[in-house]
Amino acid sequence: METITINTEFIKLDALLKYAALVGTGGEAKTVIAEGLVTVNGEVCTMRGKKIRPGDRVRFDRFELDIQQA
Repeated sequence: METITINTEFIKLDALLKYAALVGTGGEAKTVIAEGLVTVNGEVCTMRGKKIRPGDRVRFDRFELDIQQA
């Protein structure tokens, strides 16, 4: 599991995937989210604009991200 630190109240799911370098582009993020390949706190999430807050866990492929506040 990798810890991602954010300096804001939240980060949108598609931006998080790019920020963590799990995808190369926003288009790729949109695709993997729409295909149901991403989970947030153990549930499939297909909303690319989902607000991810400190304490949330995001999983994509073999990567798991733990979100923390700076």
